[in-house]
Amino acid sequence: MEYPRRIVCLSDETAETLYLLGEQDRIVGVSGFSTRPPAVRTKPRISAFRDANADAIVALKPDLVLTFSDVQAEITKQLVLRGLNVVNFNQRTVKEIFESIALLARIVDKAREGEALSASLRRGLDEIANSAKKFTHRPTVYFEEWHDPLISGIAWVDELIEIAGGEVIFPELRACGKARDRVVQPEEVTHRDPEVMFASWCGMKVDMEAIRSRPGWQSIRAVRNGDIHEVPSGIILQPGPAALTDGVRLLHEKLAAVAGYEPRQSAKHLGSLL
Repeated sequence: MEYPRRIVCLSDETAETLYLLGEQDRIVGVSGFSTRPPAVRTKPRISAFRDANADAIVALKPDLVLTFSDVQAEITKQLVLRGLNVVNFNQRTVKEIFESIALLARIVDKAREGEALSASLRRGLDEIANSAKKFTHRPTVYFEEWHDPLISGIAWVDELIEIAGGEVIFPELRACGKARDRVVQPEEVTHRDPEVMFASWCGMKVDMEAIRSRPGWQSIRAVRNGDIHEVPSGIILQPGPAALTDGVRLLHEKLAAVAGYEPRQSAKHLGSLL
C-alpha cells in the first residue's frame, strides 16, 4: 500500500504531529505561522492561515495537502480544483484533537506511534487534572480569542481551562464552532466578573493596557487584581499537541496562583515533547 510521501501542512498542528511521529521528512511545505518544533522553520513556507499560494503549493508536487476548518475551505476548494488530494481537518474539542492525531498517524502508516503519542498526551492532561483537584476553589475564567468584537474561547480551549482547574464564564458558547457565534458584549463580561482573564489574539500581540482601560472593566476582579494573562496563540489556538502540553500547562500555572496552590514540579515536563 502506498502512503503519501510529500505532504504540505497549512496549519501548525499537523506539522507538529508529523514531527512527533518522526515523519517530518514527508513535509515539503508549511504555513508561515508554523513554529513547532523550531526545525519546522527550515521547511518552505507557502501560506498564511487564510490565504495560500496555490501555484507554490502545486510546484512542490505534493501527494497530500492538509488544511484546517472552514477558514481554509476556499483554499481547500482551489487546491482540489487544481487536482490535488486534500484532507481538511475540523477538530473542535479535545476528543476530536485526539481523533485527528489518530487519523493523521494512520495516513502515514504510523498508527502504533500515534497511539503512543496520544497516550503520552493523555497522561499529561491527567496529571494536570489531578493537580487541579487540589485547588481550594476553581477560579472563574474569561478567555478572549479576539478583541474587536470580543470573542470567547472555542470548545477545546474551554475544556482545557476546566482540566487546568478553572470554570469558564461562557460555557453556553463552547458548542459554537464559528467565531462569529461566540461574540460577547463587554457589559456581559463585567456582569459575570471573572477572577482570571486569558487573552490570545490570533496572530497578534495582546494589548493588555487596552483591556484594562475598557469602560467599566476596572470593577472586574481579574482586572482589579492584575490576573490578566496573555497566552501565545501558537500554544492554545492550534488544536493539536501544543494546546495539550504548553497551553494547558500555562493555564494551570496561572490558575494555581489564584487558587493558592503550587503545582508539583513534575508537571513542568508537559511542554517538552519535542
